[in-house]
Amino acid sequence: MFNATSKHASTLARIKSRMRIALLMSLQDSQGRPLRDLRISITDRCNFRCTYCMPRDKFGPGHTFLGKEEILSYEEMAKVVASLLPLGLAKVRITGGEPLLRRDVHVLLRLLRELDPDLDIAMTTNGVLLQRHAEMLLKSGLSRVTVSLDAVEEELFQTITDSKNTPSQIFEGIDLAQQIGLTVKVNCVVKKGVNESQIVPLAKACMERDIPVRFIEFMDVGTTNNWNLDAVISGKEMRDILRNHLGPLEPRASEHPSDVARLWRFVNGSTVGFIESVTKPFCGNCSRARLSAHGSMYTCLFSEQGYDLRGILRFGANEQEIGQIIRDIWTYRDDRYSELRTQLKETRQPVEMSFIGG
Repeated sequence: MFNATSKHASTLARIKSRMRIALLMSLQDSQGRPLRDLRISITDRCNFRCTYCMPRDKFGPGHTFLGKEEILSYEEMAKVVASLLPLGLAKVRITGGEPLLRRDVHVLLRLLRELDPDLDIAMTTNGVLLQRHAEMLLKSGLSRVTVSLDAVEEELFQTITDSKNTPSQIFEGIDLAQQIGLTVKVNCVVKKGVNESQIVPLAKACMERDIPVRFIEFMDVGTTNNWNLDAVISGKEMRDILRNHLGPLEPRASEHPSDVARLWRFVNGSTVGFIESVTKPFCGNCSRARLSAHGSMYTCLFSEQGYDLRGILRFGANEQEIGQIIRDIWTYRDDRYSELRTQLKETRQPVEMSFIGG
């Protein structure tokens, strides 16, 4: 029997890494983009009613959410991830809706961590329940958490989220997550005439905590957020606001070519990012697929329809068969919506962001 010494183990790890890189290079879409990231929406429910995502007039008491049998089990989600690991998958992000509303999310995290100790597992949350669950998330294998926070002023925060929660609740969760060892980032969607006044105070709050903040241009995801170009504050405009109040900003290199945020740095070393899907599309480097809570795979955030994996899973397909199906889907992928936005018809019906995660 072969007993791997530390030297042998190191060699095996290098071989495994090279094999995954080779497989990654072999799976590319029609634009030459690999599949490295999977975003899994584990629920379509949320405890906020943000106007740009789930406005209450569209997602009120009369809205029908997915039933228990319609949603993928954690085991089914893990099976999809397992089928993608041999194809080069390196990152999984858990989203919603609000993912912490779904019970026993630690079960999914443990299943994913057992698949690959090196898998980068992250979560995007609105942070309301983060303080309650942070330790469980860390112990179950979560690597990183991104908190969506669009205002630090309480009244404005409650207006945007259409809730009675407060920014202080969110910061309590952020502070605890950071204290116990989770890597934390903050995302802020900026909409003209709504919360541009929050850019500077939010940047300051994150700088005080040594947490990166990423400002996101208001995007036309779905059909319920009444998007129009006049409501967009560009990344350049946001940087000008920050420079005027907090001093010079210098661009810095991204950690990976597929990272969506363009990074900048203040003279004190604090980092701020800008996700500029509207004014500076990054379709050319997009390596993300999305899995909805009800088991459809989407190859773009702005997709109009997905590919049903739930039926395939429940028909009994094994990991190799699922992987081959996804390989076929990805090979023909040609999405470039953000680059072609102004050339496309206005009658599109893209899926809602709350359904597939932002």
